[in-house]
Amino acid sequence: MKSSKAGLELDAFCQWDGDTLVLNVLGRPRANRTRIGKVIGKQLEIYVAENPVRGRATVHLVRYLAGRFEVSEGAITVVFGVYNVNKQLRIKAPKQLPAVIAKRLAAAAG
Repeated sequence: MKSSKAGLELDAFCQWDGDTLVLNVLGRPRANRTRIGKVIGKQLEIYVAENPVRGRATVHLVRYLAGRFEVSEGAITVVFGVYNVNKQLRIKAPKQLPAVIAKRLAAAAG
């Protein structure tokens, strides 16, 4: 994991910062259903079944991810991108990891 004065710099779409998972997301609003897509470069594509109006898609995304990671919505911080498709999230002490994230973190660890 790289760090700098500006904060954490990711060399992949997700990394641990202590017990917090830092996740770079490419949001895809107006989807038929909310779901995790594929890794695109240094971002995880997530389809969101909500319109991108006044941050509603981001709120929906946080609610969805809270369920997937088995944390409260308050355990997820949107570092940047509330009103943008490019986002960075910090998820405090996730109890569950979606398969694409678990695979990436396992590969990085071993």
